[in-house]
Amino acid sequence: MKHLPATFAVALLMLGTTAASALERRVQINNTSSYDIYEFYASNTGTNSWEEDILGEDVLLSGDSVMINIDDGSGYCKYDFLAVFEDGEEVISPDNNVCELDEFDFTD
Repeated sequence: MKHLPATFAVALLMLGTTAASALERRVQINNTSSYDIYEFYASNTGTNSWEEDILGEDVLLSGDSVMINIDDGSGYCKYDFLAVFEDGEEVISPDNNVCELDEFDFTD
């Protein structure tokens, strides 16, 4: 049996551990409401601010979806969502587990 050099074996072990522990934080945001979403924020539940508007200059039209990478580098899985609609209404959805959530719907 051929033995791997120790440094190579450690590198392989670290690669496997990193891949296994990495959690996906991409969530498809579905706008199933009757109104366009002009701003969308996702901030981990451990912070007191909304950070930046993830949509930026874009608008999430009624009936459309967008895939968003919610990972802010903090390692958190729990995030609060805030959507600001075209009529100025704000909808907050607290405590979303983005490590387990594949899709999220904003509805009327």
